[in-house]
Amino acid sequence: MDLPEKIRSIPTSAGVYLYKNAEGEVIYVGKAKNLRSRVSSYFHEGRWEDAKTGTLVREAADVDYIVVANNKEALALENHLIKQKKPRFNILLRDDKTYPYVKLTLGERYPRVYVTRRLRKDGSVYYGPYFPANLAYRIVDLIHRHFLIPSCKVDLNRYHPRPCLQYYIKRCLGPCVKDLTTPGIYAEAVRDVKLFLEGRQTDLVKSLRERMAEASEAQEFERAARYRDLISTVEQLQEKQRIAAVEGDDADVFGYHYENQMLAVNLFHMRGGKVLDRREFFWEDLPEFAQPSEQDNGETGVPARFVADTFHPAEFFSALLKQLYLGQPYVPRNIYVPVDFEDREEIEDALSEQVAGAGARAARVHISVPQRGEKRELIDLAGTNAKQSYDQRFRVLKPNARAIQEALQDALSLPELPKRIECFDISHIQGAETVASMVVWEDGKMKKSDYRKFIIKTVEGVDDFASMREVVTRRYKRVCQEMKLNDRKLMPNLVLIDGGPGQLHAAAQALEALEIINQPLAAIAKREEIIYLYGQEDDPIVLDHHSPVLHLVQQIRDEAHRFAVTFHRKRRQMRDRSTELRDIPGVGESTTRRLLEHFGSLQAVRQADAAALSSVVTRSQAEAILEHFRNTIV
Repeated sequence: MDLPEKIRSIPTSAGVYLYKNAEGEVIYVGKAKNLRSRVSSYFHEGRWEDAKTGTLVREAADVDYIVVANNKEALALENHLIKQKKPRFNILLRDDKTYPYVKLTLGERYPRVYVTRRLRKDGSVYYGPYFPANLAYRIVDLIHRHFLIPSCKVDLNRYHPRPCLQYYIKRCLGPCVKDLTTPGIYAEAVRDVKLFLEGRQTDLVKSLRERMAEASEAQEFERAARYRDLISTVEQLQEKQRIAAVEGDDADVFGYHYENQMLAVNLFHMRGGKVLDRREFFWEDLPEFAQPSEQDNGETGVPARFVADTFHPAEFFSALLKQLYLGQPYVPRNIYVPVDFEDREEIEDALSEQVAGAGARAARVHISVPQRGEKRELIDLAGTNAKQSYDQRFRVLKPNARAIQEALQDALSLPELPKRIECFDISHIQGAETVASMVVWEDGKMKKSDYRKFIIKTVEGVDDFASMREVVTRRYKRVCQEMKLNDRKLMPNLVLIDGGPGQLHAAAQALEALEIINQPLAAIAKREEIIYLYGQEDDPIVLDHHSPVLHLVQQIRDEAHRFAVTFHRKRRQMRDRSTELRDIPGVGESTTRRLLEHFGSLQAVRQADAAALSSVVTRSQAEAILEHFRNTIV
């Protein structure tokens, strides 16, 4: 069945259609209230004569469709298929940034709390999203300090001989060691954390007051004092949240700047009436295709926007909002966009049902296009910032060091601003002369005085993982000793590994053996330029190739590689030069080293006379060396 005939057989129901090319690849996904009308409209005579592109119609070799019950189902299915298939003629959300959540692992024997950006169906409970991103880390840190629930990666299904540092500084109940806590005490702390994260501070304070009274009556004054301090902390946080709620509603505000077929979008996240964070999106290669309107021009059958410029703000924001919000656990009550679009009310209804299904109090989501007043001023402000983002990105203005640090912290979910990064690389040829390097980036530049070289001592043959484990162990074993002497933190904000998940896990094993926990650790693979964050290896970070963050990580990685290769080459040259001398009878390793250090090269040793050689070695050794080179064909 040819394509025109297949289109005539398409039903008039609501659904989703998928255009495919000759290779069977999905190149466009769309939705329609009337599938046959929408799909056939692409092939109306004259539709593409004046348009900049007729590429879709020329490439389309087949069309599939999926019938659904109503337009809302079509909306959800379209969004899912676009994210899954990534058709090149659809507007795709290239920015994969997600905001962090706090994860409470209720499925574990001893639940823990983590900051994560990936939601899984693993029995855990997720709270959030939080922005700015460091808010999630501050909340988890508060849980460590006051509720003593850890975030470590220690195996809690078995007991260990001794606890880690977190127990001794009173940031963990110590479930990893037998008898340091009891299941009942730990379960009580977990219940408190759950109430705290759910925002049920009133219930939590009531429960804490009851336990404080019981502890006081039992004359357990230390425990009562801990409950008292916890009540004070919770009440202070409750007051701050109450003030924020009075100041204003949650809203997301969009602005954009389009120029020379390149687009920058800014998204302001407003919570409690305040702008808490800003998110940037960029497109360099917007698809040169516009989806046809449900209502065609009566005279020509061609909607006006088909023959206009290739960028259509209404169509763009329709696609962007669907990809940003559909299926997400949190949607703000208000969304302000600069232009109206065709299916705005449909998306509004779908998001409202989604929020209501999640049990939120304010179930209705409003997508508004303000024309005047404070809300329009917010959109204009977002547009102004989008223009600055455009200039920063596409006019190649170098961002300042602080901005890059903040972007790196956000991209890699680092708990602190990365002021110091230590990067490791392994170098060898077929396992010979294996060496490692460590380079340091600190406060915006490479710090060469802190570079370190390592000769791998315990590994034979080709084993990059074991070599990485050795060098990380040696480096941070010394750091731990210095930390005990100086009583201050000396660990970097990020340990970066040149390699993939294998090298990353080897480094993690070394740190765990040294009882160093919660150390930010990442690896960057050379060919794919993908960043693997320890603990989130299944969800690697793929940064845009223009990203200043990626450029910084690449710069540090390349410097570690250069330093390692240079050291390896020098070691290999020394080995090659010393091999010939050590073949001479009576000349050993120490004699070889003295000769090369004195003369500087093998060629200089070869050209030296008896007197010069005798000033470094014995007379018999000098004669043996001269005899060797006389008999050697150069």
